[in-house]
Amino acid sequence: MTNTFNAFYSTFEWITKLALLNLLWLLFSLGGGILLGIFPSTLAMFAVIRQWLKGNTQLSISKSFWHYYKADFWKGNILGAILYFLIGFICLDLFYIKHINPVQWTYIPLFAFILLIGLLFLYIFPTFVHFEIKLSTVFKNTFFIMLLSPLTTIMMVICLTSIYFIIKLLPALAFIFGGSATAFILMWLSLHAFSKVTSKNSIQHL
Repeated sequence: MTNTFNAFYSTFEWITKLALLNLLWLLFSLGGGILLGIFPSTLAMFAVIRQWLKGNTQLSISKSFWHYYKADFWKGNILGAILYFLIGFICLDLFYIKHINPVQWTYIPLFAFILLIGLLFLYIFPTFVHFEIKLSTVFKNTFFIMLLSPLTTIMMVICLTSIYFIIKLLPALAFIFGGSATAFILMWLSLHAFSKVTSKNSIQHL
């Protein structure tokens, strides 16, 4: 009976933590006008989850979130500007192919580029909050880790696909756990990838 109660309590505690973190992510994203708030908020969310996964489960979620949000506000927006540029470039290419030069073979390099950027998105936030590196080297490190972690990448895609279908069945969960659950899975899997890469001392020479 005691073990059952402890398991129930632990599950409820984690549900509460993820819900609160997701709420903070949404509020601070909106507080920054979405455009300026979404990336610092996302980095803060990943940073808090990283602390949890490193064993610091008793930290104050709101204080820690605010600390990381302030610390990485400008770096987060610079990172966001680069990602916005990449997304805009993809959109322009899709528009060009669809309306100006609808030749099917031209889709191949673009879809390859979209796939590459999509996979980089899986690792970019965990890499940013985990390694103490300059912003200029984040993309290089992210690309390097992604190439060395194909199994982790596949697991990420499978997990995110599962979350997508669950949220599709229960849309309300997107507002309660959508962001934090996704970040938790990506950070957890990324830490395994980081451990393998750093054990080979590969990341230190980037």
